[in-house]
Amino acid sequence: MRLIGFDEIAGLVGQEICLSGWLTVDQAMIDAFAAATGDHQWIHVDVARATAEIGGTIAHGYLTLSLIPRLAESRWRLRGEGRRINYGLDRLRFVTPVPAGARVRLRQTLASVEPAGEGLRLGIDSVMELEGASRPAFVARNVLLVYPA
Repeated sequence: MRLIGFDEIAGLVGQEICLSGWLTVDQAMIDAFAAATGDHQWIHVDVARATAEIGGTIAHGYLTLSLIPRLAESRWRLRGEGRRINYGLDRLRFVTPVPAGARVRLRQTLASVEPAGEGLRLGIDSVMELEGASRPAFVARNVLLVYPA
């Protein structure tokens, strides 16, 4: 876990701040996401049909996107952080489907730091790498609001 001070974060613009470990996106995770969101499209949950038609099931794009907090927060935090709010996404593109059983990891580069009231607005370029693939699962700039405790 890397702890970064509020006073030093601006000096890290342009630098990589996160390279997570690998995480397996298995069918159980895909099925749980489908149950939580109501997205039961066959390419995600019908193993027999997906195997016959496209070679196997694939994870929801939004499932892979939702892994950002899990993977990032295991690698870095702001020292003295009180709360972190997801402010939005810019330039999100789902580039490569993630097959069930594949492994992904998150790579993040700090793109910008701006004052936001008593806190900071961070622009973070996030790339979800797909093990063995030449292209990532997705690329996005996620925007966080972070406030001191």
